[in-house]
Amino acid sequence: MKKPSYPVAIAEALIVNLIWSSSFIIVKIIIEDLGPLTISGLRYLIGALILLPFMLNEKDKSPLTRKTWGLLFLLGLSAYAIGNGAMFWSLKYLPATTVSFLMGTLTITTLIVGIFLLKEIPSKLQIGGILVTLLGTALFFAKGIQVGETLGLLIFGVGVIGFTTFGILGRKIAQIGKVGTLRLTTIPLALGGGVTLIIAFLAEGLPSAPPKTWGLILFLAIVNTAIGYTLYNHALQALNAFQMNIVLNLTPLWTAFFGFFLLGEKLEMLQALGIVVMISGVMLVQMKKKKILPKT
Repeated sequence: MKKPSYPVAIAEALIVNLIWSSSFIIVKIIIEDLGPLTISGLRYLIGALILLPFMLNEKDKSPLTRKTWGLLFLLGLSAYAIGNGAMFWSLKYLPATTVSFLMGTLTITTLIVGIFLLKEIPSKLQIGGILVTLLGTALFFAKGIQVGETLGLLIFGVGVIGFTTFGILGRKIAQIGKVGTLRLTTIPLALGGGVTLIIAFLAEGLPSAPPKTWGLILFLAIVNTAIGYTLYNHALQALNAFQMNIVLNLTPLWTAFFGFFLLGEKLEMLQALGIVVMISGVMLVQMKKKKILPKT
């Protein structure tokens, strides 16, 4: 795919934002029929199978080292088996908007862990962003936690470990380089999705659901996974990480919008304010990234 123009890349980023915002809503709908691990495993393994022919047709046929294979496996395990598996599971107990909101704060945990593992010292602006994000979180949960939501938050906490590990490993892969975009997308999807599906069969049994649910699974795999990740990676050819993150930070707002009309989830004024404050804080945390990107 040719490098997109800047307006096209922005349009792609906005489309990706809308697509990924719908993931929380769709999973919330189908989790009544299928187990969370089954949903996660099927979504990502089918998505990988869709992308596989395109990966095999890539010009880059250079073999991957054992170390790179290991990192790609850990990438898939942390993001799709642990991270998304726990995130989907938490949706059994939490509103879709709450889970989307919590996903927006993951930049903070990755930054904090990076201080110890990558020796990346945050700037004063980033520290201020952390404090603003914490303020937004406090506002969002100011009215307390509903009955049953504590378990959902604990499960999501496991997902935080997976997603944070994914963020750190992603930087390691970037440092190694020489891993094409389709490989970097397809291989972790296949490995992570495959492992998750095996665990799902053992823990949740063989899946059984109505045709509508299977249709939504295919939609997640084709649109939200294969097309979503392809558009995301294509847009990154023209946008830097900071610009992309600004768009993706709007995900909780779109999830709240979809959740209101499709799930009947209503936000309190403090929750809406908390989302806006959290997004502002996360943007402050990410501002340093714009300065350290290499010139193209």
